[in-house]
Amino acid sequence: MKHTFRHLLGGLLLALALPAAAACPRIVSQSPYITHALDWLGRGDCIVGVSRYDKRDLPRTGGVKDPDVGAIAALNPNLVVVSKGTDPALLDMLEPEARILQVDGFDSMAETEAMLTSLAEAAGVTDGKAKVAAYAREWRARAAAVKGGGKRVLVISACSAQPYSFGRGHVVGDAFAHAGFEVVETAERIRHLRPGEEIPGIVAAVERFKPELLFSLTPENAETCSAELGLVSVPVVGLEGRHFFHPGPALLTGLAQLAEQAKQ
Repeated sequence: MKHTFRHLLGGLLLALALPAAAACPRIVSQSPYITHALDWLGRGDCIVGVSRYDKRDLPRTGGVKDPDVGAIAALNPNLVVVSKGTDPALLDMLEPEARILQVDGFDSMAETEAMLTSLAEAAGVTDGKAKVAAYAREWRARAAAVKGGGKRVLVISACSAQPYSFGRGHVVGDAFAHAGFEVVETAERIRHLRPGEEIPGIVAAVERFKPELLFSLTPENAETCSAELGLVSVPVVGLEGRHFFHPGPALLTGLAQLAEQAKQ
């Protein structure tokens, strides 16, 4: 009850503070993808604190699962945006004026629209609905332009930590499905491909699912990728992971790159 009341009070105070003039609220972003989305919505300059994972030169406020409540409170935010992985109860010590907004965006492309809509409303973006509607039209158009033709594909991240593949219940798998591919991974969201797991590696995954193509999402500045990429029996197509790892507007660039690769 306390947390619900605080949300209502925080939302009311923020609404009063953001009339037609669309004043800039003090925002704490607890994940880089939230920061990216706020930049796209034109609220990047309103961010006063970011998580330890962010590259922006601003005060650090802890991580996704371990937000630093003291550091957040010291910034006197109007709005604290956290991801699905954060327990909102951890933020109960904040003053009620600080509205807490929890967003996701990792389940599907449609959910990225919901995430952007919630952010726009909470941050007082006056043209937020129009921006999100334009985003919805654009991602669908770019996905349709790929023309995957029903090809069976395995989509993996093989260049950071341990390799894993994306299922259709993850925004990456959903993006490829909308692009006309058949995503062959049967796990709902992601599957780790490592020794000790049901499927111990990339080669084993290819043998299990028999894709026609393997898409490898490479993170920026990756120093090394799994040697197994050179051992698979199907063509490997590399894509820039930074366009896929942040749910939201970055996916527009990812889908455009996917369309270019599909033409080759």
